[in-house]
Amino acid sequence: RHDCVEGWSAIGKWQGTPLAAVLAQVQPKPQARYAVFHCFDEMEADTPYYESLDLAEASHPQTLLAFALNDRPLPVENGAPLRLRVERQLGYKHAKYLRRIELVDSFAAIGGGRGGYWEDQGYEWYAGI
Repeated sequence: RHDCVEGWSAIGKWQGTPLAAVLAQVQPKPQARYAVFHCFDEMEADTPYYESLDLAEASHPQTLLAFALNDRPLPVENGAPLRLRVERQLGYKHAKYLRRIELVDSFAAIGGGRGGYWEDQGYEWYAGI
């Protein structure tokens, strides 16, 4: 179920690789505290979309790197080629069009330093449902 901060929701069958499996292969350095998701889309000129999670949320079994929706390859309008699904948080945390994942100890040098595009606009960093 996708819950938007604007009040709407939708149900879909998401399929993908658990982010925890990717992190296990990468073996983050001890100082890494957050996963930052850099995306292909830009919200404004020279402002790439990005989002972040702490490593505990990133490692949760329901957090996926989704490549399919409703038993079909993920459509572009839903975030292809790869989309983050964070089932325990609101939709603005579910970054689309993933380009790369960076493991960091701080957000200070990324975007506005608050951990995500919408967070830089005043949204809460933790968007738990």
